This record gives sequence, C-alpha cells and structure tokens, in this order.
Amino acid sequence: MSLAPDAAPAPAPLFELDRATVIRGSVRVLRELTLSIPLGQHTVILGPNGCGKSTFIKLINRELYPLAREGDAPVKVFGLRRWNVAELRTRLGVVTSDLTRNLQEMPQLRVEDAVVTGFFSSFVIPPHCEVDAQMRAQARRALAAVEATALADREVAELSTGEMRRVLIARALVHQPEALLLDEPTAGLDLIAQRHFLELLRDLARQGITLVLVTHHLEEIVPEFQRVILLRAGDVMADGAPDDILTSENLSAAYGGPLQVRREGGRFVLGLD
Repeated sequence: MSLAPDAAPAPAPLFELDRATVIRGSVRVLRELTLSIPLGQHTVILGPNGCGKSTFIKLINRELYPLAREGDAPVKVFGLRRWNVAELRTRLGVVTSDLTRNLQEMPQLRVEDAVVTGFFSSFVIPPHCEVDAQMRAQARRALAAVEATALADREVAELSTGEMRRVLIARALVHQPEALLLDEPTAGLDLIAQRHFLELLRDLARQGITLVLVTHHLEEIVPEFQRVILLRAGDVMADGAPDDILTSENLSAAYGGPLQVRREGGRFVLGLD
C-alpha cells in the first residue's frame, strides 16, 4: 500500500471546445469544433478570413453562443460551463480591435484612466465606482510593463496605432491575468512598431503569461509559441508544433491558393508560390 499523497488534479484547460457549432444567419461558421488549450501553452489559432477565428473570440466574450445540445457544455473557459465576462477578466485579458474603437470614442479619455477602466470591464470609469490608490498604482505598473509610462497623461484619441496597442495590453494586464487572448494585434502597425510589439509579446511569454494569438499573419508567430491550430471552414485542419503545421502544403490548402512558407531569422514568412 503506497503512503504517497495523491497527485493533485490537473488544472482545467484555459479553453475547451467540444463539438461546438455556431450558425450566423444561414451560415455554419463553426462545424463541431473540438479543441483544448491548456494554461502554460502559448498557442496560435491561424487561418484565412472566414475560417471561424473571430467566432472563437466572440464565444469566449459571450457575444455569440453555440448551438445547445444535451450532455456536456460545448464551450468551457477555465473549466466553467458558464462565466461572467467581467469576472473572467481577472484571469483572462482580451485584446481586440473593437476595444480600440470603443476607447477612442470616449471624449478626453486619458491613457491612465483607459487602463483603469480594465478593472470595471467598461470603456469609462462608472460614476458609482471609486478608483482607489491601489488601482492607480497597478495601472501605472501595467503601463510600465509595456513601456508606455510616458503616455499616461495623453488622451487616447491622440495615440498612434502602435501606442494604442500597448495601452490595450496594459489595460488587459491590470488584473495580472494568467492568460492573454490577442486578436491580430499587429494589424495596422508599421514595420518598426510591429517589431517592437512582437518583442513585447515575447517578454510577456517569458514572464509566464499564457498567450493565445488569433491571426492570419504568420509574421506574428514569435518563437515562444509552442502550438499552431490551423482552421479551415470552421473546423481544425491541422494541429501541432509550428514546424510541423506551418508548411507550404498546409497553408496552401488552408488559404486556397499556392503559397510558400520560408524561415527568416527564426520567423515564419508567407509569400506567393
């Protein structure tokens, strides 16, 4: 008889989809999608426009819901069948282009205040809520973590695209989350801003924050990513290590045309064949 203590149960996956199906209008955008992403595994969800990437994010944000069925829940986050999005932000930071538009529409919103709104899952500081010194200090630490301290007193509407992305990351970091879900974070950035932003992602990965990147840009896949899930037509086409999945054959099939994948300086680059 062994006297060794029982092993601790394995932590619940960050995201778990079990035959999740989503229909928008008359279009089936996810087709019984099944995947599981554990905490600690930096993962890319890759695919062309219309493959289901945006729908995946909307499922997590509860903007869309899968078809109901009997049995286990088709979507779980941190093992939860149901979750409150505001409460989820304490564990999972989400960065999407929609946040940029919403924050920039707020008149005279200072950057530090924009970061503080992350505590309230809002685009303004609600009038009935009090911002204490600890929140302010945490917001400043988050700005420092993304090298954006100098932006604290500027208005959000004045920021460049690259500056705004850093502010969005800081806003997502105020709760010190376990993971970040990023939707095409370098879209609209020039080459220099893109390079700086990808270095920031590498730093966050090395700090132990799990990164889940949703994109169709191979250039965003930094060496820290351990897994690529390739989507096509609402389902998983291939799943595995980047070197195994990011091949010319796979990408040509997923994107519907002859493409060539090559390596440059440890990064993947996609071009026409």
